[in-house]
Amino acid sequence: MNKLLLWSITAALAGFLFGFDTVVISGAEQSIEELWGLSPGVHGLALSMALWGTVAGSLVASWPADRFGRRRTLLSIGILYLVSALWSGLATGVYSFMVARFIGGVGVGISTVVAPLFISEIAPPGWRGRLAGMFQFNIVFGILIAFASNAVIAWLGEGGSLPGEAWRWMLGVEAVPALVYSVMCFTLPESPRWLIGIRGEPEAGAKVLAMIDPAATAEEIEGKVETIAKAADEQTSTGRFWSRRLRVPILLAFLIAFFNQLSGINAVLYFSKRIFEMAGLEGQAALLQTIGIGVTNLVFTFVGLWLIDRLGRRTLLYLGSAGYIVSLGLCAWAFHQVDAGRSDVGALIPYFVFAFIAAHAVGQGAVIWVFISEIFPNRHRAQGTSLGSFTHWIFAALLTLFFPSMVSWFAPSLVFLFFCGMMVLQVVWIALMVPETKGRPLEEIERQWGNR
Repeated sequence: MNKLLLWSITAALAGFLFGFDTVVISGAEQSIEELWGLSPGVHGLALSMALWGTVAGSLVASWPADRFGRRRTLLSIGILYLVSALWSGLATGVYSFMVARFIGGVGVGISTVVAPLFISEIAPPGWRGRLAGMFQFNIVFGILIAFASNAVIAWLGEGGSLPGEAWRWMLGVEAVPALVYSVMCFTLPESPRWLIGIRGEPEAGAKVLAMIDPAATAEEIEGKVETIAKAADEQTSTGRFWSRRLRVPILLAFLIAFFNQLSGINAVLYFSKRIFEMAGLEGQAALLQTIGIGVTNLVFTFVGLWLIDRLGRRTLLYLGSAGYIVSLGLCAWAFHQVDAGRSDVGALIPYFVFAFIAAHAVGQGAVIWVFISEIFPNRHRAQGTSLGSFTHWIFAALLTLFFPSMVSWFAPSLVFLFFCGMMVLQVVWIALMVPETKGRPLEEIERQWGNR
């Protein structure tokens, strides 16, 4: 179990880099806008460029994951993050900056497919939710460290303790965890399900299964190998990914990612400082409040991971949806009051945003990457996870691209009310479509779609 935990933590560290890379820009975005004199459209494009890279990365991630294996693909992610961090910090113009952020985004997109995929393929059914959920924990831990890092570097920059511009240090410091993660990837084994079901190497897969469960007998390991190989043979005979047989998991992966982003989560994370300033907080106070988002996210992600294998994925989605609806509704009300001249109400908005983050961490945040990595057959898991990740990031990119314009075209209260309405629709979707996958072997979930 110690080795399994270490491997899961190592793969999940891709999530730390994901969270750090995604949010670190929030402390630098206004400096970049002023430095290069960006229009709202170009500013939105520069900020969303990492997300367009993420879209590209998630779209192609299944190819290296199936062709070269999960382990090599995880290693390549660290290299992409390292290059992006150094290039972003040294960028001399907005277009150079966009290219650097796009490269990091490709790493993020691949990580959201391959890291939870790898963990789900090595984890026992009873531990799969918690181990695969460590990817989400590392995302929010990376977010917290990014917020804290931005605040410290901004303070050092104001005091003249840093050479050059502070925003460059904010982005460049990511090179350190990227290098650590890359080195740790050399300790990972290959996924036994990839070795057996895709590569056709049952002996190599059996060795990894024995490492995962040292207490298992030779007969038990052989039985697991036969089950995985049989499932792979059945998938080969049942055809393509885009088929009637897989229509339900395909639709589930698309919709969970769609609703995840239509909650407004990435808009809040990317533009948290700006949102707090719209509520009436001054610059430094707004930046410090963003640390509260990171702390709230981390604490309630612990809660979500503790509950995911106890209450199940479906129940957590219900709980998160209820929290979304209440917190987003309160944000809409508070911004309406601020617009009406009651500036004192603006002081409540950070707390409503913290409640929104808590709801996300317990619900969608804890569930999405686990759920998507569970619902597809072994042979099509990389493609299915890639589809879910691609959907997640295409809507995240669009939201980030248009959010600055949205809050200039419409009152913030209407924007948050729209997000609240989408979460009401999410409750309907959960009630009508979402199955429970808690504690079920991956091959058993796979047979469910074959029996439909």
